[in-house]
Amino acid sequence: MPARRFTAEQVDAAVAALSSDPERFVHSQEIVTHAAPGLQRVMNEALDAGGWFGEAHEAQLTGVAAAPEDERLSALRVLIAEETRLSMLVGVAVGLELARELYDPETPLTDTLNKSEQQESS
Repeated sequence: MPARRFTAEQVDAAVAALSSDPERFVHSQEIVTHAAPGLQRVMNEALDAGGWFGEAHEAQLTGVAAAPEDERLSALRVLIAEETRLSMLVGVAVGLELARELYDPETPLTDTLNKSEQQESS
C-alpha cells in the first residue's frame, strides 16, 4: 500500500462511511477472528514497548486498589475506560500496519487468495 497522508476531513468522511454500513465489516470480522491470537501478541508487544504494561500498569492498579472504598468503583471505571481507549488506539495502529503489509506487493499471496481474486475478476 503506498504511503499516503490524509486530512482530518478525509478521515472524518471515512469514519462516517464505516458507520453507515454494518455489512461491510463481515469480511473484516472473519479476518480478525482468524488472526486474533497473532494480533493479540502484536498488540501486547506494542503496549509493553510503550510502557503500558509493567510498572506503570501495576502502579495504576495499586492506586485503584488503595483508593478509599467510596472512590474505588469510580477509579476502576476510569482505569478500564483509559485502558480500553489505549487498546483501541494501539489496535487501530496495528490494523493500519496489517493493511499496509497485506497490500505490500512484496508480500506473497497464497494460492487460495490468488484463486479467489481470479474468480472475482472472471
